[in-house]
Amino acid sequence: MKTFLRILGALVIVGVVALLAFIFWPVSRSAPQQVAASAPEPAEHGEYAMRLADCAACHTAEGGEPFAGGRPIESPVGTIYSANITPDSETGIGGWTLAEFRGALIDGLDDEGHHLYPAMPYTNYRGLTETDIAGLHHYFIEVLEPVRNDVPANDLPFPFDQRWGLRAWKWVAMPDVGFASGAASDDQIERGAYLVEGPGHCGACHSPRNTLFVQDGYTADDAGFLTGGVIAGWTAPALRGEDSAIAGWTAEEVAQILGTGRNAHAAINGEMALVVEDSTQYFSEDDMTAMSRYLVRLDGNGADTAQAEEGPSGGLAERLSDDPATETERILASADPDMPEGARLYLDNCGACHFVDGKGADEVFPELDGSSIVQAGEPTGLISMILHGGALPSTETRPYALRMPGFADRLSDEEVATLATFLRSAWNNKASGAVETGAVADMRSEEGG
Repeated sequence: MKTFLRILGALVIVGVVALLAFIFWPVSRSAPQQVAASAPEPAEHGEYAMRLADCAACHTAEGGEPFAGGRPIESPVGTIYSANITPDSETGIGGWTLAEFRGALIDGLDDEGHHLYPAMPYTNYRGLTETDIAGLHHYFIEVLEPVRNDVPANDLPFPFDQRWGLRAWKWVAMPDVGFASGAASDDQIERGAYLVEGPGHCGACHSPRNTLFVQDGYTADDAGFLTGGVIAGWTAPALRGEDSAIAGWTAEEVAQILGTGRNAHAAINGEMALVVEDSTQYFSEDDMTAMSRYLVRLDGNGADTAQAEEGPSGGLAERLSDDPATETERILASADPDMPEGARLYLDNCGACHFVDGKGADEVFPELDGSSIVQAGEPTGLISMILHGGALPSTETRPYALRMPGFADRLSDEEVATLATFLRSAWNNKASGAVETGAVADMRSEEGG
């Protein structure tokens, strides 16, 4: 018995020592990669690198100063507040060296070596070039004005509030450092791969994650990459494959929605509106073309051409005067008073803009027939749009911010659920399952509508 207790005691001591070593063993930052000989100077490149990396969307709170942090980011384990990344010496990143700044982007470590939560997409930023990293450091430390802003403490329960646990998470989540190809390439597809997989960190939202919140793939070589994800209950649609949100689109159409927030098929909504407003609308013509061509080439998705397909002949009146193409259009066009409630709700609230064929109007009212948000696995986005509406981003080439009104004051929870259920199987839509009234009530309560 004494021997057993001694062995047990020794194992406990070894375990405690191992845990303490795991927690307190000094972290190390990854070594810099080689900088291309033709790389631009940081002072010339910093602001553009910031646009490529889409820093403003997360690090600017609603109604707050740019980059001063404090924006709540919902995660499966609680709320994380984005950091102040202005050069304020007390509440921001003032005084951070290039090595410390690089460590945050690449290794998820702050200037004191503390682990950063993966709401910061450092697993994607491990693909950044040294040129872009240096440009970002110069912009945020040398160009940006400091803003004093004390960011709220993260709202995370134990043990997720213990940052040392992130060390183990990084062992299974972190890809290798360095982008394999294309960062400074003249080849459009390679350059597009860099923009999507690296600074654009598109996979952070548009790729699925496992139970450990590890992203399923970081490059096009990974089968799960860009096959769709769920963020705070909202579905981020797949961007590759036959059923992706951009299936069948041309490179020109992808570039149009990234640059303006709208095209002939769809309109941007939700968090993606911030991406367009703060990031992609500022891409150079070459980079926009590169990103768009890369996206439509994934899995043979879309048509790899700079020209959009010619639309149907005639105007809206001619389109709607044709024989109904679907059973849904026939029912709606009949205006039969005995039609199902979902169809009647559509005619009363949606038909004036999206029409009986569900095709809307190019660059004004998006298509509902085939819409990714309508058919998403999680109906959260659709419910939110019906309740609260949404606004297109204002961009340089499309400055008007068209807004869809919300119907929270007009429709009951049951009516919203009925309308959403109708939309998800109308025309050629194939989403299955009824939207529950309780889901609408929960969202109305959470969002105060």
